[in-house]
Amino acid sequence: MARAGLTPDIVEEAAAAIADRDGYDAVSVSAVARSLGVQPASLYGHVSGKAALLGRLHRRALDELGALVADATVGASCRDALSGYFDAHRTFAASRPGLWEALQRSADPETVASASADRVSRLTLAVLRGYGLSGAAAVHAARLVGATISGFISLEAAGSIRHREPQTIDSWEAAIDALDRALRTWP
Repeated sequence: MARAGLTPDIVEEAAAAIADRDGYDAVSVSAVARSLGVQPASLYGHVSGKAALLGRLHRRALDELGALVADATVGASCRDALSGYFDAHRTFAASRPGLWEALQRSADPETVASASADRVSRLTLAVLRGYGLSGAAAVHAARLVGATISGFISLEAAGSIRHREPQTIDSWEAAIDALDRALRTWP
């Protein structure tokens, strides 16, 4: 049953596929081993356990989201950058639901200190600098933006906001407009 050629990246890719297909909570060393056709013990040379595997997923999610945010916000400022930032998150959540769910969980210390987390943080703060925000004001604003994005995406994924007009995309744009106005007048 052992399969040659396992690497940490292959193990991580298998875990990400399980998360996206079956949900983040379905990820385990046993589930990944089954998907790769190996015994669970075969994975311990590549990941030290479930916590390490989930940490790798969290960092992978940050890497992928960071790439989308960078592409969506480069050269833009204020409303355009904010819209790109929002849309990158929504695209990521729709295309990588398990990895999106990883981002909704607490990060381990290694992830918090990672280059992946730093990149997403810097990109977020760059969007807010367009509004003249820095320091504690930028942190507060980033939390509001993040909560708005996460809340909207969670409601949308649950299907709880699609039952009436206007369309959810109209509400999405209205939320961006409202935050744009709030950020322009941030105390």
